[in-house]
Amino acid sequence: MIALIDVNNFYVSCQRVFQPVLEGKPVVVLSNNDGCVVARSNEVKALGVRMGHPWHQLRELAQQQGILAFSSNYALYADMSNRVMQVLAEFSPDQEVYSIDECFLGLGGLASLYPDFTELGQTIRQTVRHATRLPVCVGIAPTKTLAKFANHLAKKRPEFAGVSDWNALSPDARQQYLQDVEVGEVWGVGPRLCKRLNAEGIHCVADLARADPELVRQRYNVVLQRTVLELNGIPCLALEDHAPDKQQILCSRSFGQPICRYRELAEAVSTYVARASEKLRRQQSVAGALAVYIRTNPFRPDDPQYSKHVAVPLAQASDDTLLLTRAALWVLKRIYRRGFSYAKAGVMLLDLQPRSGIQGHLFVEQADPLKRALLNDTMDAINQRWGRGTLRVASAGYGHGWKMRQNSVSPCWTTRWDEIPVAKD
Repeated sequence: MIALIDVNNFYVSCQRVFQPVLEGKPVVVLSNNDGCVVARSNEVKALGVRMGHPWHQLRELAQQQGILAFSSNYALYADMSNRVMQVLAEFSPDQEVYSIDECFLGLGGLASLYPDFTELGQTIRQTVRHATRLPVCVGIAPTKTLAKFANHLAKKRPEFAGVSDWNALSPDARQQYLQDVEVGEVWGVGPRLCKRLNAEGIHCVADLARADPELVRQRYNVVLQRTVLELNGIPCLALEDHAPDKQQILCSRSFGQPICRYRELAEAVSTYVARASEKLRRQQSVAGALAVYIRTNPFRPDDPQYSKHVAVPLAQASDDTLLLTRAALWVLKRIYRRGFSYAKAGVMLLDLQPRSGIQGHLFVEQADPLKRALLNDTMDAINQRWGRGTLRVASAGYGHGWKMRQNSVSPCWTTRWDEIPVAKD
């Protein structure tokens, strides 16, 4: 048996943990530069506000309905996610952290302790709530796909009280729920695939579960075939003990305001290289190639438009921030054009491979690799302890005017000493 634990309205719930006055009020969390809605409270969902809705189009509705908007606070959300996952790890050693707010748990060794898995689900909910004050729902089933579906029922159907044990349902009840839910709610069925399935008469989850697996593989792919098998209780997807290494690392942001000068673009690109390099070293990898892109704002068609993306191979794969920064700035000088207002830039590290397998190069003159490794590790340690950007390369600059707009960001509360909540008499 597998359990999927999902935090309800995660970003919004994190804001409510430290601001209890937000409970019961319509709340949204906005994307980078406060552009679009990326998280909604149930009160906002009831108003018909959809995910990705531009915030500037909702200001009138927000005034009428009292909708409160917060800028994304990624440091807070990451820390709260880590706390939730640590609590869940106490229930089972078989844990797969699927996303920032979702986690699979293998329940194979808990059958003797919890003959009723619904009781276990409620215990999980209460424990997470007590430790973090975050609300979660639990779906329990023999396969990962069914666990996701059971979690959907636990969220949407009040009769489950936040916990849905698929095996505890009668065959008739299971069939009814499969018929009541649209096929687009199935894990891995996106909008485009949903349209294709609808065109072939597959409208609800029950229709997909009844489909011939071999025919599905022929018409679609093996992934959807596994989905059909999992909906019928046949496990095809095992729990992953650890997240696989990323095949590429992208660091990109839209600017808080348009920038025209090369120096500001160089600061942004250098900053993004440093962040990407930290992630690269964290997974013990090196990059064999690097790409840089810049673009203007496509949503302002009256402005001159320019977009350029260039990737270059490195003479020797590396995780060295200084070397990667030098390569990125070399690319930027060749793609930068005067006379344009740039809205976004990004850096992508490509051709990733294990650090232990670095291929030497006869004609590359490089600084002492041991000293460089020590330098990068020292930078990472200082920035981890004192905050990102405490120690940086000079080309990254300081006091960035192009930084992401966060006009309504809350305190971090758990990751900054000067923002820790204070209990008052």
